[in-house]
Amino acid sequence: MEHSFFDELKSFMESGIYPLLGSTVVFLDPVRLLNESYSRFTISPSAYYSRRFDSNPNGDLVREGEAENLSESKKRKRKRKPKLSDLNEREREAEKRHQDARPLLLRAHRALLEASDLLGMLSKIIDNGSSSHCRRRADEVNFVELGKLWQAPLFEMSLCSRAPNNVDEGVEFDHCVERTVIPLFNNLISNEANDDAEAKFQSSRYILPSRSCFQMSDLRQVRDLIPELAHTEGALVALWMTNREKLRIFVEKELFPAWGVTDAAIFYWMKVKPDGSLICDLDSFHHRPYECLLLGYVNVNVDSECLATHKCLRSIQVIVSVPGAHSRKPPLGKLLLEHIPGPKPAKCIELFAREMVAGWTSWGNEPLHFQDSTYFLEKEGNIAPPGGINSLGNN
Repeated sequence: MEHSFFDELKSFMESGIYPLLGSTVVFLDPVRLLNESYSRFTISPSAYYSRRFDSNPNGDLVREGEAENLSESKKRKRKRKPKLSDLNEREREAEKRHQDARPLLLRAHRALLEASDLLGMLSKIIDNGSSSHCRRRADEVNFVELGKLWQAPLFEMSLCSRAPNNVDEGVEFDHCVERTVIPLFNNLISNEANDDAEAKFQSSRYILPSRSCFQMSDLRQVRDLIPELAHTEGALVALWMTNREKLRIFVEKELFPAWGVTDAAIFYWMKVKPDGSLICDLDSFHHRPYECLLLGYVNVNVDSECLATHKCLRSIQVIVSVPGAHSRKPPLGKLLLEHIPGPKPAKCIELFAREMVAGWTSWGNEPLHFQDSTYFLEKEGNIAPPGGINSLGNN
């Protein structure tokens, strides 16, 4: 048994994935998963895990700067769970969904708490000796607002290419071998190298993972995009959901049918603190400690193709992790890869993206948000392999 724990921990340190109940529940370290996209840089654990949590038994979340007002705010803002008879129809349906999922979520959390070997490592994994690297700049670029300006088509960014044999540590952006200036908005920008690339916009510096591309633009016609983007030999669609019942009904009854999504499945993302406790009470009516991911297939006959081309969407039901910055979702590409139908390697795109991943296309109005260099640490003594960054033209 000890040997099994050692093997699982070793595998976790390499992959960022720790199985808790076979393949039904897994714990993720997003930092390790994201670091697979980079060669010269690493995600700073303290910058990723920048949220602060209190230690009270109810598991309420405390953000930076709020600790001194915690006791008073709890007295004023804590809401009592309403009686079932006081709920409207949608609220009752949402509560029923919660009660249906509750036994699975409790089993998943119990499995985490029983993994004492993993829990013993979490605080060290999250701190990782880099606690001084968690402050953000006050002048952080707001790409959403910039994209609304009439000047948006005129904004340009500088892209840096390094020499393949450059081994100098901490090379500054101004000492790049080659710099390319290209339009930032409504332009598909690709890093085709097997190395991280660097970009500069205004006073901020950004890190682009290898073999990735992004497009900074609005997605106003997203309802019509999925059928156009889906591969004719099959595609997997995954959509993050809040716990609002109105939105859930819209996706299940209108959006997925309009996209032609079939065989829908649901995964749960359970959010925990570094000590393994939930970020809030499981039955908190106004703030659940989990989110839902709805998944399904387009252009796939599951009955005849599922076992032949990909693994069916039944093996993972609960994903557990310590959350990062507000609304930052854990990277699930590695987990979902075996579920993707069609030719390999799979072509993957994230819509409304706020960060980039190697091998993926990131599309949205702020795909560079979490690529800011303040989220990264630079490795020492790495050699930049050959390659370059391309602008693939305006769409």
